[in-house]
Amino acid sequence: MTRRPATARKVVTPAPITFLDRDHSILAFNERVLDWARRPGVPLLERLRYLAIVSSNLDEFFEVRMAPQVGAMHANEQRGPCTVATYRSLSEKVHQLVAEQYTIFNEQLLPQMEKRGIRIVTHAERSPAQRRAVREFFAREVQPLLMPVGLDPAHPFPQVANKTLNFIVRLTGKDAFGRENEIAIVKVPRALPRYVRLPVARRSKQQHFVSISSLIRSHLSDLFPGRQVTEFSQFRVTRHSDLAVDEEEVKNLRTALRLGLQQRHYGEALRLEVSAGCSQHLSELLLAQFGLPQEALYRVAGPVNLVRLNQLIDQIDMPALRFERYRPGWPAQLTAGQSFFERLQQGDVLIHQPYESFDAVLAFLREAVEDPDVLAIKQTIYRTGAKSELMALLREAVRRGKEVTAVVELKARFDEEENINYAERLESVGAQVVYGVVGLKTHAKMLLITRREGKAMRRYAHLSTGNYNPGTARLYTDLSHLTADEALTADVDQVFVHLASQNRLPRLSQALIAPFHLHKGMIERLEAAAQAAARGKNARVVLKMNALTDEALCRALAQASQAGVKIDAVVRGACILPAGVPGVTDNIQVRSIIGRLLEHSRVFYFKIGEHEELWLSSADWMNRNMLRRIELAWPVTDPSLRQRIIEECLDIYLADNQDAWLLQPDGRYVPADQMIAKPRGRKGPEPVSAQSMLMARHGSKG
Repeated sequence: MTRRPATARKVVTPAPITFLDRDHSILAFNERVLDWARRPGVPLLERLRYLAIVSSNLDEFFEVRMAPQVGAMHANEQRGPCTVATYRSLSEKVHQLVAEQYTIFNEQLLPQMEKRGIRIVTHAERSPAQRRAVREFFAREVQPLLMPVGLDPAHPFPQVANKTLNFIVRLTGKDAFGRENEIAIVKVPRALPRYVRLPVARRSKQQHFVSISSLIRSHLSDLFPGRQVTEFSQFRVTRHSDLAVDEEEVKNLRTALRLGLQQRHYGEALRLEVSAGCSQHLSELLLAQFGLPQEALYRVAGPVNLVRLNQLIDQIDMPALRFERYRPGWPAQLTAGQSFFERLQQGDVLIHQPYESFDAVLAFLREAVEDPDVLAIKQTIYRTGAKSELMALLREAVRRGKEVTAVVELKARFDEEENINYAERLESVGAQVVYGVVGLKTHAKMLLITRREGKAMRRYAHLSTGNYNPGTARLYTDLSHLTADEALTADVDQVFVHLASQNRLPRLSQALIAPFHLHKGMIERLEAAAQAAARGKNARVVLKMNALTDEALCRALAQASQAGVKIDAVVRGACILPAGVPGVTDNIQVRSIIGRLLEHSRVFYFKIGEHEELWLSSADWMNRNMLRRIELAWPVTDPSLRQRIIEECLDIYLADNQDAWLLQPDGRYVPADQMIAKPRGRKGPEPVSAQSMLMARHGSKG
């Protein structure tokens, strides 16, 4: 593990620490993601996709984080964590971020797309043949699904669902009954494609498209015969979508969540997006209708939903404008065709995803399902994705007479409905399905297999920092740990028994479980490191996670830093711990890696004197993960596996100078390559991209 000199001194009274704002830190993360949409070295369609990712992230930010802020604005709150000032500060930052998105889209990406023959054609630019095609498509596919609603006392403003595309239209003239109702609303069904390919001249290599909003805009007058459209605008409303169910009060959580899902699309309005040219009359009408302050209005110079650009990207057949396809290699520790059970009897196996293939995890479960000596399979289900092979394997295991227990987390945000459906399908074939502990999300990722071997029973486990989702396993960096270790697999079995029976969890010999032991266990290790450093011993902490927002853990990190512990934290997203503050966090460096892949693994390394520990976990260092979820952390005791994790998940990321951003004391992030001192007349250090190096190391050569 690489070391930097650390200033060791005894600290009697810890220096006070002022934490960074979590919401602003989330927005700063999206600024770093947006930087990939600017980079000329990134393939063009991938730059477009990063733009869509930022829009998707901002949607979730409003859906999950902004309701208290909007409430504070309505209530004119001047004190507390959510106030008029905090709402305006966040709104200003989001407006800046959105404006930058559309600047990149209009001034960089669209012109470069046109140079390559990809055009989103406006009505004025369409050829006669394209206008005919648009007119025919509108008449055949679109108009039959549209239902314009004229507003009057009998037709009040219709319910507008979360994140749907709509038009508001102002009309002149009178309706069929002689009334002058001038406002109408047109909802655009989700079933309609957002981008439609247009015909081009024969032998042309160009690819032309029309957006659904432009297509409808061109034919709005067809929806109101006998009247004139004088003003119109597309609009989109983002609503509060975090489901809140009082588990203590409901008798059937699954039923309660189904009812809640029906209402999610119509939660409190939080943001209104309209076309840049929307008149003040229409925008004020919409703001009043949704009860939103002026700061909630976003005028955008383009489509109101950049997330739907993914539909356009998927239709463009130009491989040169995408990342070169990466094929993960088969895990280095495994031999294709060898029994997993035989291999694990020789020692533990580590799979570093997506550099190594997640297919090995499915193969492990498939072997267990097909093996007649396997008697029981237990698994946690958090996110598995649509059409999950894993869920099909669990159902097949039941059909083959195995005891299958699935701990299904029904409250996995935005996957609730899919998980409810999976739970019902598993129950229908006879699996034992449980929903974890009341009031706590089950976020631990565990698979436990019990196998008869001679006269004995032996357990095998798969533990992971990520989800059982083959789709995200191609994009998220995670660690899968396969083991037959008797002590660790016994701990996992105890956790499953606890989740199903609600009995008191006995003392575990290896693992740490939230909300019982994990928070305290991490703080104790930080305190031990601080005490060692204060006595002049070497003390080193390196952490890798998605978010660092738990105040107690941040205080413990700051106190360890003040005692002289050298600390590096690789934190992809939100971080409230300011790094490098004199006298407070001098010995702490925080970096964020934003790359082609989404950093997702959680690794915690502690070296105190000669004692070294390395932990993997499903948990970020957030208050919710530590105190309101079932999370798992487990030690890696095999020296070779531990060294590999240190090298591939810590050292190489600390050396990254291409995709890394360094957190400053004031909350700003600066690209690492800007922080590197380049001696005059000499070359700087060699470029290092952790993700690129690991892809080259593990990628399939076939």
